[in-house]
Amino acid sequence: MRSNSQRLYVSIYTFSILVVCLWANAVKAQSPNKEIRPRIVITADPELDDNNSLIRFLLHSSDLDVEGLIYASSGYHWKGDGKGTKWYVPGREYARFGLDTCPCASWRWAKNERFIDDAVEAYEKVYPNLKVHDPNYPLPALLKSKIRYGNIEFDGDISKNSPGSDLIKSLMLDDKPGRLYITAWGGQSTIARALKSIQEEYESTTQWEAVKKKISRKVVLLPSGDQDDTYAKYIKPNWPDIEYRQFTGGPNYGYGAQLRAKPDDSVYMTPTWMKQNVTDRGPLGALYRVWGDGKQMVKGDRMDYFGLTGYTNEQLRKMGYAVWMPVQPKGAWLGEGDDFTFMNMLGNGLRAYENGSYGGWGGRAINDPKYNPFSTPATDTSQQAMAATLSSMTEQLNKSANGYPDFFPAAQRDFAVRLKWSVTPAFSGANHPPVVKIEGPLNILASPGETIKLNGAVSDPDKDKVVVKWWQFQVGTYPGKITISNSDSQQLKFLIPKDAVSGQTIHVILEATDNGSPSLTAYQRVIIIVK
Repeated sequence: MRSNSQRLYVSIYTFSILVVCLWANAVKAQSPNKEIRPRIVITADPELDDNNSLIRFLLHSSDLDVEGLIYASSGYHWKGDGKGTKWYVPGREYARFGLDTCPCASWRWAKNERFIDDAVEAYEKVYPNLKVHDPNYPLPALLKSKIRYGNIEFDGDISKNSPGSDLIKSLMLDDKPGRLYITAWGGQSTIARALKSIQEEYESTTQWEAVKKKISRKVVLLPSGDQDDTYAKYIKPNWPDIEYRQFTGGPNYGYGAQLRAKPDDSVYMTPTWMKQNVTDRGPLGALYRVWGDGKQMVKGDRMDYFGLTGYTNEQLRKMGYAVWMPVQPKGAWLGEGDDFTFMNMLGNGLRAYENGSYGGWGGRAINDPKYNPFSTPATDTSQQAMAATLSSMTEQLNKSANGYPDFFPAAQRDFAVRLKWSVTPAFSGANHPPVVKIEGPLNILASPGETIKLNGAVSDPDKDKVVVKWWQFQVGTYPGKITISNSDSQQLKFLIPKDAVSGQTIHVILEATDNGSPSLTAYQRVIIIVK
């Protein structure tokens, strides 16, 4: 006769198996190789690397359901109310760098700022070419209809609604299927205001608990740090169950990426590569910012010396600029610091949007609510404060990337070819990624000691030669390595380790790279769930 503890163990074990099976069957019921187009909202402040990230995002919009393109504020950029109202938050960059300009009526915000509109208008010019290469690119009119101004008057102000917060609110409350991914390239005040508006409307009603649960299940926040403290002060305390994915470990797309880049990565940031593949490629390339390009987001901005050329770091400081990153060669990579928020949403077969732990071109989500790459000690007023933060961020990224696949070259080649699409009216005039499929479901139940057989099917729209490779992406919950033989074949056979435990997962990737110019890579991920 079993004891009560034994019966309890059996019940828990049986229930866990049932949950795993139901989850696997639910995913299996979907078309096994059909990529979902994630619903996504972009909120961005007018930082020059946001401008660059937006250009890359629009070139990937064929993979996404774009629900919003929203101007946001942050501790680095805010418009003011137009009435001369002065604003000051301790510890912001004007204090850290000793600029002595605030309290002020606005901070680093251009008159009639429209960088999002500019990017979409450039996209409109090249849309006829883009749709030749991928018919899923959204209509320019659709993207234009998604543009809104959010809570941009003051840094971290969530006291009133804005067109941007109203749009986000409506998306949170709608009944469209699928999760809603909301990026925060700047501050999160517009997102916070949408949530606060919902709270104010429903908190005193019988619908409140249902509404709160719905939004907590539906919304995924994809932040680039907490740049105005509204996550810490409002969102987290009031909406603790909303998923908050901060990514690390993946490619460094930000400022200073070239400073400690691997040799295989650094070639994609040189002035020569940037000119050939980015800045000379049509209207979108012309908007893209590089070192020494003669541009400023805001005229006279003492933080933005990146467009200048021919000056040393010390000369720039004497000219009044806050030099927090060393000068780079003219035309070199400048930064796309918000790419990681959306690079896991792409339909490249890695399925990284499904779960923050899966990992992809944007890195892998970390479960550390205290991690904020934009936090700098408020007491540090030296001009080297941000430089020290940049160095710390780069070091942390390098440490967390240890053992993580280097996706940067593949991502850069993909970026380059999409810019080429934008100026190439014939399908035959540019390369296109291979198509990778798996015969059968992408989620498989298997027992320890069982042999798994996977059949891949790889083709190339340009009839290029394709090289395939199977590899284990060690992001599953099974901590060990599996033995993969014949990794360069489209068919794979391997043994589930006998020490695998029920409920653990093993992630296996079929990767395909063509020999086009530039070469492009696509994937398909299979997840094995141990039963």
